[in-house]
Amino acid sequence: MKKILATAAMALAFGIASLAAAGAEPVKVGFSPEAYPPFYSADASGNWTGWEVEIAHAICAEAKFECELTPIPWDGLIPALTTKKIDAIMNSMSITEERKKTIDFSDKYYNTPTAIVGPKSEKFGATPEDLKGKIIGVQVSTTHSAYAKKHFTEAAEIKEYQTQDEANQDLAAGRIDATQADSIALDAFLKSEQGAACCDLKGHVAEDLEILGPGVGAGVRKEDTEFKEKINAAIKAIRANGKYEEITKKYFDFDIFGS
Repeated sequence: MKKILATAAMALAFGIASLAAAGAEPVKVGFSPEAYPPFYSADASGNWTGWEVEIAHAICAEAKFECELTPIPWDGLIPALTTKKIDAIMNSMSITEERKKTIDFSDKYYNTPTAIVGPKSEKFGATPEDLKGKIIGVQVSTTHSAYAKKHFTEAAEIKEYQTQDEANQDLAAGRIDATQADSIALDAFLKSEQGAACCDLKGHVAEDLEILGPGVGAGVRKEDTEFKEKINAAIKAIRANGKYEEITKKYFDFDIFGS
């Protein structure tokens, strides 16, 4: 799940009730300002679009709050939340027990498999044995980094990148042997001109709920319980009223919500 100046951040309708009172400043919702299609993409004018942006709009509208989408480097999102530089995170952040030691999460709003992609010229799968001796690229401070370090202990190297796009570029250039990320994000890469030319899907990794978690939710501070309840209610409402399905059909031909 992820570069544009802060002045390009768009206004969303989403926030904490106590901060949304008359005259209050917009609530800041953090995201990593990097291309992460189809969840986040910047158009020629610097406006952010994509499935997750539209879902955020829908949650905002349902909750009747305002906020400002605020760009923060991925590995700085949780620190920015806990120090109150932002008020929420909506950026394909998986709900994990490790993260819940520091922050809380809303209910999930999507859940998809984790994939391994590698060069078309090589035949291997997504198991630890398949990846033995290989250089695997992952985005820093992600569940994928944690998973690779735990399960792919016999890899030649777990190479970390600030963005998934950088990992994809190194894979296409032959500087790494494989990359692990969300299956939908990697599918978008494989459908790009560069990805289609170089690489293919090797498989999905074995489940590890402790690391990968049950899905993606909105990150919130532990003390903001009323805020979390309002987000949960909005997620439930857009699932029930058809808005979630309406948005999802624009990007996917399957139910991204998962089981």
